Amino acid sequence: MPEPLRKLAHDYLESLVRENASPHTVRNYETELLQFVEYFTPKDGEPPSVDAIDVLAIREWMSDLFDRKLKASSIRRKLSAVRSFFRFLQRTGVLDRNPAKLVFSPKMAKTVPRVMTAENVSTLLDQMPQQANKFDRPQPARDVAIFELLYGTGVRVSELAGLNLDDIDLAERWILVRGKGRKERQVPLGSKAIQAIEKYLPERKAAPGERAVFVNHRGKRLTTRGLQLIVKLYSEEILKDPTIHPHSFRHSYATHLLADGADLRSIQELLGHARLSTTQKYTQVALTDLMKVYDKAHPKA
Repeated sequence: MPEPLRKLAHDYLESLVRENASPHTVRNYETELLQFVEYFTPKDGEPPSVDAIDVLAIREWMSDLFDRKLKASSIRRKLSAVRSFFRFLQRTGVLDRNPAKLVFSPKMAKTVPRVMTAENVSTLLDQMPQQANKFDRPQPARDVAIFELLYGTGVRVSELAGLNLDDIDLAERWILVRGKGRKERQVPLGSKAIQAIEKYLPERKAAPGERAVFVNHRGKRLTTRGLQLIVKLYSEEILKDPTIHPHSFRHSYATHLLADGADLRSIQELLGHARLSTTQKYTQVALTDLMKVYDKAHPKA
């Protein structure tokens, strides 16, 4: 008799841990799969066996997601977790087919990433030290180093949070970054980022044995949420812009590189994108900026 959904979902999550998937991935998949199981579980009852979930059942579940007005990106993320789960069941012989494979993902609306101007970034970085003193921040050098690395390397906030001391080579001017899927890449460090790190590290107050570069007031690894709050604090105070978040620096890093002549393949390597098509969205940003310049400056525009 086929096992119930909940147990199989638990088995799948355990397999992710054994395969050394990142805690972030495991946590997100757990959330999505538990919601999927709950949808098919009757009130005060037990979830059905896995062979009761066919293509029509998955489409019904997706229809409910649409009815709840979830964004296409959220639905795609949930479906991706479910597809991966059923792929695991097929691979391990629990099922002979993957019903989720026959369900199409909703199309994403093409959006152009919001990018800060080089002037705004410079203003933010230049005014940070005095703002840190104004706020009486406990680790002002740390805050400055966070911003310099976000803009100077284009890393994701999760990658910055996961950065360890032995991932930094100041002599060779690069950092080792662990990206999505545990893929590693080397990213060069600019002079401003190096100066900020060199100023911060002697002041770093970490708990015994803590390897994280950026630590909180307890000396433990700073979380992605902690990094987001630091970015929000300074961005709102200096630029009066509450919409800036850590990923804004990644967008700006790529767009400014492209505008100054870097080729897409190089930017793809620096960002750790698996597909060039992901990097190509920054050409849309550059073209949009170019059109603004044209409309403003050309006499026949």
